[in-house]
Amino acid sequence: MSHNPEVLWAQRSDKVYLTVALPDSKDISVKCEPQGLFSFSAIGAQGKLFEFSLELYGKIVPEFRKNVGLRNMIFSIQKEERSWWPRLLKSEDKPAPYIKVDWNKWCDEDEEGNSDTASDDESAFVDEDGESSDDDGLLYLPDLEKARNS
Repeated sequence: MSHNPEVLWAQRSDKVYLTVALPDSKDISVKCEPQGLFSFSAIGAQGKLFEFSLELYGKIVPEFRKNVGLRNMIFSIQKEERSWWPRLLKSEDKPAPYIKVDWNKWCDEDEEGNSDTASDDESAFVDEDGESSDDDGLLYLPDLEKARNS
């Protein structure tokens, strides 16, 4: 029997962020298809299978970037067309209870140009093949950063 991890989402006009909260996960498998299907599966800390599939609102570029931290994985998915989606999923039904808005990354459409509210550290992500997008290859751990600033 599989379980669903908590999934947080936020968007910009050109991308969608999905944060999967699953500490100490292994055997991570992710598929991103152009028509907007995003599939995830992994084994959690107690050996339980966690998986989900989302039919996203619009079409996407099938490649993705990821940032793997101690407690979660953040996926940056490029939209095929630059636009603001009215919701994450194609279906107008209420999303599953494990899908929630990521208020830490949320940016309103009219605030996207404001660097204070729309900041996102793209250097923290690696491509799906594991290549770092920055020169030193270090991963940003948001929870560790927050702990230091407390």
